[in-house]
Amino acid sequence: MPFASRLTRAPLPFEPDRAEEARGFFADLAPELRDLLAGTAGCSPYLKALMEKEADWLRPALSGNPEAALAEEFARLDPVALPDLPNELRRAKRRVALLAGLADLGGVWCLEEVTGALTRLADLAVDLALKRLVGDEIRRGKIPGATEEDAETAAGMVALAMGKMGAGELNYSSDIDLICLFDESRYDAIDQMEARAALIRATRKMAGMLNDRTAEGYVFRTDLRLRPDASVTPVCISMGAAELYYESEGRTWERAAYIKARPCAGDIAAGERFLETLRPFVWRKHLDFAAIQDAHDMRLRIREHKGLHGPIEVPGHNIKLGQGGIREIEFFTQTRQLIAGGRDESLRDRTTVGGMRALAAKGWVPVEVAEELIDHYREHREIEHRIQMVNDAQTQLLPTSEDGLARISAMMGEGDLSRWSERLRSRLERVETLTNDFFAPDEASERPDLSESARQIVEGWSSYPALRSERARTIFKRLEPEVLGRMARAANMDEALTQFDGFLKGLPAGVQLFSLFEASPQLIDLIVDICATAPGLAGYLSRNAGVLDAVLGGSFFSPWPGCEALTGDLERLLTQAGDYEAALIAARRWAKEWKFRVGVHQLRGLVDAAEAAGQYADVAGAVLAALWPVVQGEFARRYGPCPGNGAVVLGMGSLGAERLHARSDLDLIVIYDPAGQDYSDGKKPLATRTYYAKLTQALITALSAQMPEGMLYEVDMRLRPSGRQGPVATALSSFADYQMNEAWTWEHLALTRARPVAGRAELAAEVETIRLEVLTAKGKAEKVLPDLAEMRARIFAAKPVKGRWEAKIGAGRLQDIELLAQWFALHEGAPARRVEAQLRIGPRAGLVDKATGETLASAYRFLWRLRAGEKLLSDDALDLEALGEGATAFMLRETGMETLEALSARLETATAEVAAIVDRILGG
Repeated sequence: MPFASRLTRAPLPFEPDRAEEARGFFADLAPELRDLLAGTAGCSPYLKALMEKEADWLRPALSGNPEAALAEEFARLDPVALPDLPNELRRAKRRVALLAGLADLGGVWCLEEVTGALTRLADLAVDLALKRLVGDEIRRGKIPGATEEDAETAAGMVALAMGKMGAGELNYSSDIDLICLFDESRYDAIDQMEARAALIRATRKMAGMLNDRTAEGYVFRTDLRLRPDASVTPVCISMGAAELYYESEGRTWERAAYIKARPCAGDIAAGERFLETLRPFVWRKHLDFAAIQDAHDMRLRIREHKGLHGPIEVPGHNIKLGQGGIREIEFFTQTRQLIAGGRDESLRDRTTVGGMRALAAKGWVPVEVAEELIDHYREHREIEHRIQMVNDAQTQLLPTSEDGLARISAMMGEGDLSRWSERLRSRLERVETLTNDFFAPDEASERPDLSESARQIVEGWSSYPALRSERARTIFKRLEPEVLGRMARAANMDEALTQFDGFLKGLPAGVQLFSLFEASPQLIDLIVDICATAPGLAGYLSRNAGVLDAVLGGSFFSPWPGCEALTGDLERLLTQAGDYEAALIAARRWAKEWKFRVGVHQLRGLVDAAEAAGQYADVAGAVLAALWPVVQGEFARRYGPCPGNGAVVLGMGSLGAERLHARSDLDLIVIYDPAGQDYSDGKKPLATRTYYAKLTQALITALSAQMPEGMLYEVDMRLRPSGRQGPVATALSSFADYQMNEAWTWEHLALTRARPVAGRAELAAEVETIRLEVLTAKGKAEKVLPDLAEMRARIFAAKPVKGRWEAKIGAGRLQDIELLAQWFALHEGAPARRVEAQLRIGPRAGLVDKATGETLASAYRFLWRLRAGEKLLSDDALDLEALGEGATAFMLRETGMETLEALSARLETATAEVAAIVDRILGG
């Protein structure tokens, strides 16, 4: 669409005489174009001069499509040789500045199109200058081993566009911030210093070519000071040196700068690789609320340095750095990106508007706040452009005089200065209000009244590792009254405080977590809940505080996604991990967060014990399903792909029955099908039996090895054929033969709960067929009940009842009910694996009457709630009196009892009834 037909506005001519001159100079153009040119010339001496200097180019440019005119100007530069490049770049800058200015003032282009055009020119100018100058160094033989073709990648050198250039947001008179690096791996060690010297020369010449003002003007003011340790390093450094610097000394402001970093010139691929190596530095694995304080301190330093304090007044206000200005909105966006972008890649948008909208989409900023700030940001940027258009000055200061302000108002199409000024002032104040509360920490309130014992606990906190640093103490001083105030609302403050004391004592560091609490006070309520109820979970939190990130991730209280969705989520995470060790660490972090979510939901009554059991099983199933291919892939790198038809992992016991609690280990069996293949086909071939044995051991290690993020699960392989004496992986035919001819009754009972959780679907189907054949063939054998009675007696002899509230081991308890349920399934050759489903088989098959079946099912539900609650509260034997009021209230809620006495009576009655049923069946 032609330029003229897209006009939506025009400046008011502040200087009518200049406007009329321009109108007469372009009398041959359409009236609407003359109005735009006249209004522009009447406000901007700089643009009026450009119109006259580039009139022959401007007329055809305005007669057609402005995007086409821009593309033609860029294409014109491509073949320009090095001697002519400085002048031709300056001519291009004049033309693009003129076209972008007119498109901006006329409303033909939106803000992003204007800044995008300026940025594309900067990219092209840097790229052409860099490649031509490096090519010149190559032709002069100054870069060892480089050929003329290497000039196209600047011999391994890249310019990273930073700040507004990196984001595609250059303002009208912006300088450009560049970091120049070279890939030292392209050179032999002996040649690196010589190549470095040549690339440093090329960088200096490039900056001079763009920056120096000549009779033809300048291209872009170029700033190279964002590089690492700029006061002592050369203008171009190796990527290795830069990486070492950021790893050891990088600061929060540098992390924020790299949000917008983008390779713009030279060896783009090398630049992308370098940015990938910096990803862990920029994007922290945990929510990084400590960045808020850093950003706040930076804001204060900028304001102090520039003298930008006091009430907001429009005359002389800095539209960029002043209160309510552009930088406030950029900091607001970037800081939130730093907080959460390590966990959510969708938040890593380089642009301010894009970043703000991504944050709103994920709930980090209310949508209405985001859209309001975007609106303010765009108008602020337009005002910034008009300030700079007047005389091409690199300034963001509004004029101090009434005439100067009236000129800017006229450029915005507003003839009433007071109305325009009031509108701007109210916008600045609104931005200040919306952003300031996020950055400025609240003053500490008064500590509530404490008992003597509570006061002694609190006074001891200053010696803990988490409060070792001055910064941690400063944040916690503001936080402490809020923590204690919420503790005071617990059922028993002293109990909650004692548990919080243990939590705080176990923290290795405090800045990140305390910042997290300060930014999200709802987490303090959660910690109080946990400390007042579940000391075991509080202790776990002190060692794994990073799981609290998940609470703020936006989906912590969403409906449960199910095993399939969890598996897909973890598979994507492991694919992105980079290497095997990183995948194992990522899996641990992922599983901890999901298990923590289940525990919190159960603690707060959002799910009951049965739902929590299924969710814990979903997490374990997802871990096995997603991690098994990763383990196989790593193993195959050395020993080749799985020989034969692969292997399947069976979940046994509670995993097979999909009934896990907070501290469950995993019972596993691995079954493989060699399909006649004797050896693997790899760099180090292994016999098939040895291959699968070692592969299984690799899986066990992947799950149970202690790493920085702990272990995933303890693994128990004792349910495999022949128990501890048998191989850790069993061939399919051997498994079938053993189950039919050698297995004990207890192994057939265990088989009733076997469930494929990972591996080839076809092989899993074969295993399931064998399982059902075994159950059908063995279930009605006369020896089953006598064997079950003997096994039960051995269990009771080996594992006495632990404590008053024991729910698992002992007559009439969970293990008794589960043995009976497994017998029902075995007797009928039924596929059911879950305990409740197996219990329903008894009455249906006539093995027990309906009333007995209901008694067993009711007792099972009650005992499972007791057991699951115990494991959430503590890893030790349940002692409600010692755990305190919060734990007692939780257990009473979980079991539906009013008092401990009622709970004790229910436990005694249920276990007695179940024991009598089991005794009767096994004795009959």
